[in-house]
Amino acid sequence: MKILILEDEIPAYQKLVNYLNDTFEEEFVHDLARSNSEGKKLLTQNKYDFILSDIQLLDGISFDLFDEVTIKCPIIFCSAHDEYLFKAFNTNGIAYILKPFSKSDFKKAIEKYQALFNKGSYNKLNTNTISNLKSALKEENTSYKKRFVIKKAKGIQLLNVTNVSLIEASGDFCIATDNIGKRHTISQSLGSIFQQLNPNKFFKINRSQIISIDFIENIENHFKNRLLISYTGGKEKAMTSSSTTSDFRKWLEK
Repeated sequence: MKILILEDEIPAYQKLVNYLNDTFEEEFVHDLARSNSEGKKLLTQNKYDFILSDIQLLDGISFDLFDEVTIKCPIIFCSAHDEYLFKAFNTNGIAYILKPFSKSDFKKAIEKYQALFNKGSYNKLNTNTISNLKSALKEENTSYKKRFVIKKAKGIQLLNVTNVSLIEASGDFCIATDNIGKRHTISQSLGSIFQQLNPNKFFKINRSQIISIDFIENIENHFKNRLLISYTGGKEKAMTSSSTTSDFRKWLEK
């Protein structure tokens, strides 16, 4: 068995080799490339059973390498990138281990991909897939709000934006409802908050409410060209204004 490891960080590379030794009883050989240029040279001169690849290498992202060289073996990506890339990988059926990963995570990814490869049902990287992954990476690298600092009586708590289902104005403050129904006070105006959020994830449905697309459960028609929205964690339904309904429908289909 021959394996290519694309990893620019030596500690991460050593961890992968240790996990490979623990996972495979049979002997294997491996090559290491810390850059796209080194990887391209190795891929044009050798055939591999599979590739373990980080996304960020010394001279750029590995997606650029896979855009240049046709890969005919499985690729398991090992990276610290999450959210958008994680969903993109899942959507395209590509194995992905999120750093920091455990030996168990590593073994499961290897076993799953071996099974898919043996059946011939794994998804090869093609131009469209690589383009989708690059777009997801670009979106993830855009600087949007990641978390809110919430001041409570017992101290300061952090509220991850990915857990927020609805934000609504309340005087000079805002109330954020999370996916388990808890409400949190944010000391910012609704307009200020909206400017910090990813517009692909959050939509201002009326003058006083912002909703997350990840927690919309049901949408139903209402009078005067309005829509009633049920969302995770919410006891009452939210409602679009007549002026935002059209744009909201378009936003849902992005």
